[in-house]
Amino acid sequence: MTKKLFITAVSAFMASAAWADVVNITTPRTSMVLNAEKGARVTYLYYGTRVSDADANTLATTEKGEEAYPLYGMNCPAEPAFAATHGDGNMSTEAVVTDIAKSAAGNRTTYTITLKDKAYPLFITLNYMTTDGLDVIETWTEIRHSEKKNVTLTKFASAQLPVRRGNVWISHLYGSWANEGRVSQEPLTPDMKVIKNRDGARNSHTDHAEVMLSLDGQPQENSGRTIAAALCYSGNYCLRVETHDDEYHHFFAGIDENNSAYSLKSGETFATPHLALTFSPEGLSGASRNIHRWGRLTHLANGNKERKILLNSWEGVYFDINQKGMDQMMADIASMGGELFVMDDGWFGVKYPRLTDNSSLGDWQVDTRKLPDGIEGLIRDAKKNGVKFGIWIEPEMTNSTSELYEKHPDWVLKPANRDAVLGRGGTQLVLDMANPKVQDFCFGVVDELMTKYPEIDYIKWDANMPIMNHGSQYLPADRQSHLYIEYHRGFEKVCQRIRAKYPELTIQACASGGGRANWGVLPYFDEFWVSDNTDALQRIYMQWGTSYFFPAIAMASHISAAPNHQTFRVVPLKYRIDVAMSGRLGMEIQPKNMTDEEKTLCRNAISEYKQIRPIVQFGNIYRLQSPYDNKGVASLMYVTDKKDDAVFYWWKTETFCNQHLPRIKMAGLDPNKTYTIHELNRIDNTPLAFEGKQFSGAYLMNDGLEIPYEHNVDYHKRTAWASRVLRVTAK
Repeated sequence: MTKKLFITAVSAFMASAAWADVVNITTPRTSMVLNAEKGARVTYLYYGTRVSDADANTLATTEKGEEAYPLYGMNCPAEPAFAATHGDGNMSTEAVVTDIAKSAAGNRTTYTITLKDKAYPLFITLNYMTTDGLDVIETWTEIRHSEKKNVTLTKFASAQLPVRRGNVWISHLYGSWANEGRVSQEPLTPDMKVIKNRDGARNSHTDHAEVMLSLDGQPQENSGRTIAAALCYSGNYCLRVETHDDEYHHFFAGIDENNSAYSLKSGETFATPHLALTFSPEGLSGASRNIHRWGRLTHLANGNKERKILLNSWEGVYFDINQKGMDQMMADIASMGGELFVMDDGWFGVKYPRLTDNSSLGDWQVDTRKLPDGIEGLIRDAKKNGVKFGIWIEPEMTNSTSELYEKHPDWVLKPANRDAVLGRGGTQLVLDMANPKVQDFCFGVVDELMTKYPEIDYIKWDANMPIMNHGSQYLPADRQSHLYIEYHRGFEKVCQRIRAKYPELTIQACASGGGRANWGVLPYFDEFWVSDNTDALQRIYMQWGTSYFFPAIAMASHISAAPNHQTFRVVPLKYRIDVAMSGRLGMEIQPKNMTDEEKTLCRNAISEYKQIRPIVQFGNIYRLQSPYDNKGVASLMYVTDKKDDAVFYWWKTETFCNQHLPRIKMAGLDPNKTYTIHELNRIDNTPLAFEGKQFSGAYLMNDGLEIPYEHNVDYHKRTAWASRVLRVTAK
């Protein structure tokens, strides 16, 4: 009996010693399991629904695992996460686990696994962080060394995630100016899939630094195991999936290393951007809900505050800014129930007045020929009209025709011994954000405005040019490859200073439209401009894709004029309203050109949006019918955490005679609750058949409602553009 107990005790001790090497990174519903045996390479074992520590430890004995962070030089045929050239010219790295640690700070827990090169004092630390109550794991890498000479980093991914081969599909976003956030879906095949951006200043006009991986075949919105990955970085990035001759797709994410080799000094730490990962068994929408919640609570500036309904002046007047016109627009948005007016481009420039896009950036002094009472007068008029006031700036840019450029030509990005390539308007240039003097200037643009005019409630921060000239006049010759990285380090420093002093100020990230829709920017910005294209039909497609990774509260969505300024499409106001109400509602229009009937429709819509604003901005998204399926209709809904209130959107996307549209089933409701249906923004002469009627959540999710294909309106008001917004409220 004594002998048996001894053996059991020894066995338990041995098991405990082995288990100490197994790292089970848990969230409420997910786990990532790593094997970090000291003296060996760290291996990935599992990522999916939450597993117990006992199961995690068993995995270490049954699964071979895949290298979690593959290093270049000792297994050259495989794609590495990391590569470097040591001070003596050696291009190989062979690092093994030396330490495992777990720490907690506030509501966050961080797991660290430290690797050391076998031959050099080079250290690689893999970090994994969780936040209480959220199903997102943030991972990043830190590199340091104590070699005598600099170590040149040539690959430095934030992370690598192996995904078991099978019928795996990738969903990602692509596009261009005025066509951002389009969805592409394709199966992963044995090759290299690369998604990257090299804009330099903005990074989400074309491809996006986020993907979803559907593990059970073609992506489904509300079913199927799904992994979502979002790189939290504002600069150049590279996402790649390598599928070669093993059992895994290998997903890498990090800074794009192209022309960005980094010379790391002894004692310096290089930290990669965070990669946010989530797993959901509830399809694309399930992964979106996880990312949205994490974003609102941890990464979006003021993510817990309702956003105001605003009128922006741009499409109404463009550069034709004047005191009387701004006052008129303020009065108009106030009369319709709006809460904020934003004056866009065209208000500044003394020596060089801003009449078009070819001058004056950097000269942030009021043009008193346009605004004789200055910003003081605008704030006075805003108070008179009962709205808040906001203003447009573009701090990172200048024009060759400007006082700033005349004083500081050394502040712009340009290669030595060459003339700069000029951007927008044939004169625009990008300021060198690596330069501390430029950082001070950019911070000062905001600080001076807010110091002089503390009543400013909102800033629209634009960035209308990529980095077209590789050359820093500030960085030394041997660090020119640091340009892209140092630009965004400088940009982040400015943003941090602004937020430290003005935490409550609302700031929009506009970058020629949707160029800065990324989680690297949003800790310092309250929202982003989805696209310069405000056409309602095209916005359905763009906002659908954007909603994969970003919540409605961050997506500025505006009612625009007809014909639309970009597509010249004529879409009725009701439809434009219904699309805009699925994001952060605003207006991009000249109200004085609207009829009284149109103003009344907008007034009613704004009033009803205020009632549903908490649901849309803080609710859980369920995408129901994708416009990309070409079924003639798109539909989604937002549901509260308690499942007691929801908003359902339905938009017809095409019209053909005798067309048959699918009946849309709702999602996210409580099957045991009874819900009352109420149509918002109604224009029909008679109510819908189900107006005011009650249905069980089970019925609405199993069968849905029959939505009429057309609106019941007078003949002269009939159009092909049917849309519906329904409030779905539990008794």
